[in-house]
Amino acid sequence: MLKQVLEVIDLIDRGTIDGKQVIDLFKDFPLVTAITETVQGDEGTTDFVKIIIQGKNGKLSKGDAPTLGVIGRLGGIGARPSNIGMVSDADGAVAAIAVALKLSLMSIYDDRLEGDVIVTTHICPDAPSQPHEPVDFMGSPVDMDQMNEYEVVKEADAILSIDTTKGNNIINHRGYAISPTVKEGYILRVSQDLLNCMEVSSGTHAKTFPISQQDITPYSNDLFHINSILQPATATNAPVVGVAITTETAVPGCGTGASHEIDITEASRFVIEVAKGYTSNKMSFYDEKEFEQIISLYGKMNHFQYDPNLNK
Repeated sequence: MLKQVLEVIDLIDRGTIDGKQVIDLFKDFPLVTAITETVQGDEGTTDFVKIIIQGKNGKLSKGDAPTLGVIGRLGGIGARPSNIGMVSDADGAVAAIAVALKLSLMSIYDDRLEGDVIVTTHICPDAPSQPHEPVDFMGSPVDMDQMNEYEVVKEADAILSIDTTKGNNIINHRGYAISPTVKEGYILRVSQDLLNCMEVSSGTHAKTFPISQQDITPYSNDLFHINSILQPATATNAPVVGVAITTETAVPGCGTGASHEIDITEASRFVIEVAKGYTSNKMSFYDEKEFEQIISLYGKMNHFQYDPNLNK
């Protein structure tokens, strides 16, 4: 994975980067479809990117293997002209694109996955920043509804949302961590399958991070959110798990020189292994029977997926 991570960083760490240059990485892979679209927001434009890697028995091949969605979640990969270079917030995009590149290579080397994998992110080298405690975040030229529209694909049966999660003082280790599974307004227990996968792929104890009920509600409600890592869960009923790239200290999302290639690689390797296991039905994000029991006991919680002020 390190080779793919370095290749992606070398590509996107430039002020002239756009979505077209990213999808050109995938033009020679026969089983991969990569598209980009420029979207206008209130504070500029960004290029959304979607990369679809076709599995042997996935829906695109008229099969029934599960589809995994992988989102590189971020505000922007750069904060130019105020900050020169790739910002810390770009780590999610780097990891997602590197995962897509590795899976694309596997697809031509007789190592295709069973199911399809759909990778989405966006490329903006000149995004705005925004105030946040304890350190500033990156903003985005587009709003969260636009981001979810282009990144949360309806075909995904489960989603991993990769996001730089360094602008806080509740996660105090360097590397990556995973969240509990979020589904239809519920914060479920952390998936044991994902914990096992994390320990095998990293060779260390699994790391998790806490989330609050506020974190799985829409950004538009003005409640405090740790960041946007679990915003995809407001736009789908598929189970969503956050993959947070973390640090020991609070690092601003708009800080440059703050991306660590080895940490991104570790997170990317984990995503690859989850993709292998999930699309071959060897791994689960949540206990389906237990979720049915929760619904029967306590009812649905979908109202947490919406902003009541906007959905009256």
